[in-house]
Amino acid sequence: MDTSRPIDLSLPSAGAIQDHRWVRFGSFELHWIETGDIWLDGGAMFGIVPKTLWARQLPPDDKNRIPMTMRCLLIRSLTTGRLYLVDNGAGNKFNEKMTSIYGLSYGAKGEKQLESSLARAGVQPSEITDLIFTHLHFDHCGGTTDYVDGTLTHVFPNACYHVHPDHFRTATKPNPREQASFLPDNIGPIASACERLYLLNVSRDNVNHPVYEPGLDALVMNGHTLGQQLPKITSGDQHLVFVADLFPTAQHLPLVWIMGYDMFPTQTLKEKHTILEQATAEQWWLLMEHDRFHECIQVGNIDGRWKVIATSTLNDLVF
Repeated sequence: MDTSRPIDLSLPSAGAIQDHRWVRFGSFELHWIETGDIWLDGGAMFGIVPKTLWARQLPPDDKNRIPMTMRCLLIRSLTTGRLYLVDNGAGNKFNEKMTSIYGLSYGAKGEKQLESSLARAGVQPSEITDLIFTHLHFDHCGGTTDYVDGTLTHVFPNACYHVHPDHFRTATKPNPREQASFLPDNIGPIASACERLYLLNVSRDNVNHPVYEPGLDALVMNGHTLGQQLPKITSGDQHLVFVADLFPTAQHLPLVWIMGYDMFPTQTLKEKHTILEQATAEQWWLLMEHDRFHECIQVGNIDGRWKVIATSTLNDLVF
């Protein structure tokens, strides 16, 4: 598939095209949880890449923003009975001004897309046993809390919170450049939830490979932010990887197409190359959190360029 062709922005997002359903993968069941769209500045999303190049593929709106989504992953373990939710979107706490700035498809109107999406999967927030945070930027953890009658409340009252320790230190003591991504209404309640907060039990030997249970582990990346974890689900020789902000869109496959938001872009470049090589060799499916038009992709190197070679919805994946 040629991702250099422009996206038709009149098309509905991947999540709006169909109703998601539970999909069996080995000892797990998977379900997308759509938490709404978000529009981010195209220049920030593509860093040093000239606008004349990225705008051909993802044409911006009149505010220079490109359309993205916040697609989270619900994982039910058929072995342990645990119910994991990977990320939870931006939440509903933004005021009308911030909702407008980011083009959020919910929030000021009082809609709660996270909860309604969970309900369509037949799940209540109280049933979630584990929140896996890829990282704690506002568009990944904002749904953890909400205001109820003016009081900041945990949306998932029975869930354990899983954060990489390096990232937790970054989020609670951020550098000035990254500080705006860590909102107090998000980070404070997570950091203070001592009884439910689990900083991943990583040692020197597994700091880059935490394991939740057999078949569900994570790959740790340090380019976008320290300690970003990408959940990896395995069944036999088949692998699904939730790539979060390492590949926010299919247009970010070229090694140097790196977000301006990334703290350590040369590290991101190395991590992208490593993941692309392994994903190609082992035919991984990459699960896309932010790509509004692609749910799942496979990649390959064609004539020296990394490209999408297959796409699918989660519903249509055949294992």
